[in-house]
Amino acid sequence: MALPSMKVNRKETRYCVAGAAILAALVFVSLITGKYPLSLDRLLSGDPLQRRIFWTLRFSRTLVGVVGGFALGIAGFIYQTVFRNPLASPDIIGISSGASAGAAAGILLFSGAGAVTASAFTGALLALGMVLTLSLLDKSGKNSTIVLSGIAVHALAQTVLMCLKLMADPQRQLASIEYWIMGSLSGISGYSMGGNLILSLSCLVVLFFLHRQILLLAQDEGEARLLGVSVGRLRLVILLLTTLVVSSIVSLTGLISFIGLLAPHIARLLTGNNRPGTMALGGILGAILLCGADILARSLASVELPVSIFTSLLGVPFLIFLLIRGRRSL
Repeated sequence: MALPSMKVNRKETRYCVAGAAILAALVFVSLITGKYPLSLDRLLSGDPLQRRIFWTLRFSRTLVGVVGGFALGIAGFIYQTVFRNPLASPDIIGISSGASAGAAAGILLFSGAGAVTASAFTGALLALGMVLTLSLLDKSGKNSTIVLSGIAVHALAQTVLMCLKLMADPQRQLASIEYWIMGSLSGISGYSMGGNLILSLSCLVVLFFLHRQILLLAQDEGEARLLGVSVGRLRLVILLLTTLVVSSIVSLTGLISFIGLLAPHIARLLTGNNRPGTMALGGILGAILLCGADILARSLASVELPVSIFTSLLGVPFLIFLLIRGRRSL
């Protein structure tokens, strides 16, 4: 068996550079877009109000948009590669829903950003465990089983979420839980996001070092074992790290739909392969999608709209396209 190529070709490099340039432009637009106007002269002169608007309202949410979108794009790439299913993404297979239910439980039972993140990871881990268990019950080995299992887990997580909402204090806790359901980058402060972003970026660094092993998991398991790969242990480590990335982001932003599905697919359509450069491009496209959706969410109406409205407007037609494309290939 030929090993998957680890080289990054010129085509992938060009797309990554172009994507980075688009992302840089969106970052600039994000920093100057909002309800409260910013003056560059007053900001540079040290105006306290302007500095507070920039660091508290603009910079924090822009940073979360970039890191969060990049993380969800990479997570989608990894899930699709490991499960060998083009529809496997954090929201489709129920991981994001499990993390949201866990975050809601953390809001209800505990206090502090660390407790909410830990609860989100626990919920995501339980969702992942149920998806893997349900998929193992099907002995046919079909790749569609993982998606069907994810739909069942997503429905269960939504039921748990509704029960938690009924138990929540309408004055304090219910509003916070609704925030997770809608998905938004507003209200994120430097105090609450620091630990989550460091955790997410640390896991992403490890996953990039493991990119060769991730691509090996896309091969036939028997052939991977012949290369000396401990498939079960490697898959578990990679899935745990990826789930930790998703939960750390979802505990900040709430449930953001379709980023993990759209970004890696667009990257593969552009490059035509599944190499490390495509993985990086998927992350860059995820950051572009989330930053762009966030800019639209706070600029198209007098009140800020949920980010998931715009990601869903892109994601639903693309999902239909993938289903039609998959049916024609049968």
